[in-house]
Amino acid sequence: MTNELLLLGSVVFIFSMAIISYRFFGKSGLYCVSAIATILANIEVLLLINAFGMEQTLGNVLFAVTFLITDILSECEGKKAANRAVWIGMFTSLFFLLLSQSWLLYIPAESDWAMGAIREIFSSTPRMLISSFIVYAISQMFDVWLYHKWWAFTEKKTGDRRRFLWLRNNGSTLISQLLNTLLFTLFAFYGTYDMGTLLSIFASSYVIYIFTSLLDTPALYLARRVHERHSEK
Repeated sequence: MTNELLLLGSVVFIFSMAIISYRFFGKSGLYCVSAIATILANIEVLLLINAFGMEQTLGNVLFAVTFLITDILSECEGKKAANRAVWIGMFTSLFFLLLSQSWLLYIPAESDWAMGAIREIFSSTPRMLISSFIVYAISQMFDVWLYHKWWAFTEKKTGDRRRFLWLRNNGSTLISQLLNTLLFTLFAFYGTYDMGTLLSIFASSYVIYIFTSLLDTPALYLARRVHERHSEK
């Protein structure tokens, strides 16, 4: 149960950090968390574990929080702010890709002990990072677009702009994460693992995304309340 408890703890911790950052630093805090999550997820995704009876990569929760962040920004700050978070994530991924690959060009000193491990880890990341960069851009832009489509639909049907937050949240995130999971599994892992492992990675990743999507709905309601309380002051 160690892996399972760690994954559950990660969900609570990461989502809580997003809400706390929004509470104290506003949308700038969310941009910061989005950038951090984008970098760390691209490292964490290299780790393959067994949890909840499935073989899966890590990094899924960190990727999931970027969807929560764009939904918070869409709901509370507007579509322009949400798209800005996506562009920041893309810039962060590109910056990290280029910088991490430059580390491998250095000639280490004789007393160096870290370069071997750095090369072993980061020589494997270019494909991951490039795949993540492309898939992140596609799925996140789609998520923001779909969120506002759902919002326009529910507002038109009910005449109430606040209602059905859960629908626009899950309706956009679950579809966007299905697209994200499919594209990333193919781009990042095709040819690396056999088809059985690919299907396992895809299925387990999406199951986690379903779980995190349902869990991020209360976080989104809380973020909206934080925004409204701050606006009242």
